[in-house]
Amino acid sequence: MLPARVLAIAPLVLVILALPGCSSPWGCTDTTAKRGESGVRVQVEDTSGRPLGVAAEIVDWRLEPHPQVLSEGDKVHFHYRFDGADKTSGPAVDACAVDKERVALGCQTVYSSGAWPEPDGALTGDDWLAVEHPEQVSEVLLIPNDQSFDRRTCEQDIKDGGGTHPPKPAGKGDQL
Repeated sequence: MLPARVLAIAPLVLVILALPGCSSPWGCTDTTAKRGESGVRVQVEDTSGRPLGVAAEIVDWRLEPHPQVLSEGDKVHFHYRFDGADKTSGPAVDACAVDKERVALGCQTVYSSGAWPEPDGALTGDDWLAVEHPEQVSEVLLIPNDQSFDRRTCEQDIKDGGGTHPPKPAGKGDQL
């Protein structure tokens, strides 16, 4: 038979564990958003797949040596544009150089906050992608998932973590 004190405390412990916001591992879950359809122009979307009201676009690209490392040969030099983005808290998307089968040869995240404002309100920028075989590049694509904010995971913070996270950033060999 259990002591009376244990029996009196047991309901209180159950109530505390059931309270919202409790650091119970049963309340914290991590999920990953599905990767959106890549394209030259995409509507940036949040982790639930809803558009943010921002369009991102690859304006142009070309193969050329980077001026600071000419000896390394051709790299992919691309220009991008964000329409509807906020300079200080705007989104970020993955840019990937792909081959004819849309297999990524190299990717990196581009941030609207790293672009400069244009008179029409757009934010534009340029960047470089190093790929092993630049002659195989057929286009540069953007993935619409916003990569600018990734909340803490349950593993990092069981009380305040969890929720839906952006998909893993695209990388070499990913089919887009």
